[in-house]
Amino acid sequence: MSKLVEGYFALLKLLAVICLVVMVVLVFGNVVLRYGFNGGITVSEELSRWAFVWMTFLGAIVLLRERGHMGVDILLKKLPETGERISLIISQLLMLACSLLFFWGSWQQMQINLSFPSPVTGLSMGWFYGVGVLFGLSAAVIHLYEIIRLARGKAIHLSDASKLEAHL
Repeated sequence: MSKLVEGYFALLKLLAVICLVVMVVLVFGNVVLRYGFNGGITVSEELSRWAFVWMTFLGAIVLLRERGHMGVDILLKKLPETGERISLIISQLLMLACSLLFFWGSWQQMQINLSFPSPVTGLSMGWFYGVGVLFGLSAAVIHLYEIIRLARGKAIHLSDASKLEAHL
């Protein structure tokens, strides 16, 4: 199971890099073509915008798993370990609810827009909203995992983690 999870997140990272490369190539190529040859790539703006949206959400999934998003832990550091654990479980439950709402809203938007073509490329606009479905579902699974991990007592006390980081 661990290999499957690691493979999934490696795939997300690879897709984010591909989105970044596509954006750079399309935008730079379009600039060179416009100023150097008085032409351009018609689909450049639309595809680079789609790549940017996908890259942002894919990166957010990876960072959520790696706990890389900013957080404020001033109050948590002052709580005893039980209070810290309860607070973290509550915050994970709230984030789980938000992720499920995001998933549901993105699912509805994707269903509504599946039959509508994008203005330039003609691709289904459902693909544009599909990344929200992927994000919402992935985030919900990550939050469920964190809730289970916290309930089993496998979390490191934040004050201990801060001391550990200070020594490194």
